[in-house]
Amino acid sequence: MRDLPWPAKVYLVAVIGAATALIGRSLITSGHLVEPDELGILLVLALLFLVCESMPTLLNVEQFAVSVSFSAALAAVVLMGPEGAALVGFTAVFSVRPGLPLIKRLFNGAQFAICGYAAGWVYQWLGGVTGVPDVNAFDDLIGPYAAATGVFVPLNIVLTLTMIRLATTVRAMEVPLRGGAQFLLSYLGYGTFGLLVAGLWATVQSISAVLVLLPLFVARWAFGQYHAQQRSYDATIAALCQAVETKDYYTRGHCTRVSLASSMIAQEIGMGLERLRAIRYAGMLHDVGKLGVPTKVLQKEGALTEEEFAAIQLHPMRGLEIVRGIDFLDEAYAGIMHHHERHDGKGYPMGLAADEVPEFARIIAVADAFDSMTSDRSYRNARPVEVAVEELRKNAGTQFDPVMVAAFARALEREPWQPPRRVEAPPPEASETPIKDHDDPTMPIEVVSGP
Repeated sequence: MRDLPWPAKVYLVAVIGAATALIGRSLITSGHLVEPDELGILLVLALLFLVCESMPTLLNVEQFAVSVSFSAALAAVVLMGPEGAALVGFTAVFSVRPGLPLIKRLFNGAQFAICGYAAGWVYQWLGGVTGVPDVNAFDDLIGPYAAATGVFVPLNIVLTLTMIRLATTVRAMEVPLRGGAQFLLSYLGYGTFGLLVAGLWATVQSISAVLVLLPLFVARWAFGQYHAQQRSYDATIAALCQAVETKDYYTRGHCTRVSLASSMIAQEIGMGLERLRAIRYAGMLHDVGKLGVPTKVLQKEGALTEEEFAAIQLHPMRGLEIVRGIDFLDEAYAGIMHHHERHDGKGYPMGLAADEVPEFARIIAVADAFDSMTSDRSYRNARPVEVAVEELRKNAGTQFDPVMVAAFARALEREPWQPPRRVEAPPPEASETPIKDHDDPTMPIEVVSGP
């Protein structure tokens, strides 16, 4: 806990305190948390919860994982009510997941207890009957149970993401919930396993927990497959970026920063989560076409010939050719192809203007120029963020889309930009670096006629 920022510490204490208060209140008012005849149910559901919680699916964000254990807590909502659901959720403290610190166990247990109690309260408030359901009255449970699930799942996600945001440097958009609606709907769907446990309990009792273990682990496997696929996508993109950046010593990290800046703009204008993922990929790969430009042209000192400049102008089209077969890029293709178009129609490769330029390309154009200006280059030092923003504003309406420039300025006010580390002089073997950067709006490339 010593390593946590103080806002995270306050939040942690508040969550644990809230869970303790809810459980303590029930204990004081009724003298017990569950009825004696419910102890067997509590034991079985707690065991089911622990089995699932101890084998979660790791996601793309470091030290972040999800499990389908909440199904057991939702079953407790029906079979034992709010207090029982809170107790089942609190057993997350005893998870045997390797390497999980006590402080994380306490937080997990507390937030699951809060979610279980809130879901149980909603279930009863809507007329749901607590206890082993009668077969003939099962239909009456579906509505209250659906509402309880609709409270448990979003509350669980909000409590967890808030802790991640306060305790780490992970941005909200980097948490692997970019599938947004798909992820939430999947989570809500897995919640139906809790109703299955409760329904089966009326006939096979504790064996019902065993019967749902198989589909629960199938659900866990599905979670793992989806996020393993996302990790493989990210690895593919990272490999292509690394290949691009080996061509220019001074552009190391440029793709990653353009991706981040593009995501900030996209989030500011209210872009959906699926498109946020696509714009992140587009930002990472916007310069992949440089792989098709001769290194001697990229690293040439002095003015370029018309033929050499034409090779530079073709790099967006080369990029599209390189990534055309990568199906998951979706709308990212447009950003890669057109990120050097200008608002006034004087860009390349097709001379599109204003709204003719795809939205992704208009976003990346701003992010690309901004990072170029705020990074060291062989011919100048990095410019301050304020100077770069002012340059973007000066060129809004000519080179850049004014809407995207304004959105980026607002995003920077809310979330200050961290400029890259100062680039030291390159080693002798990498000393041949370009004297100009085609992404830098303040230093246009000089082109001369003839060879």
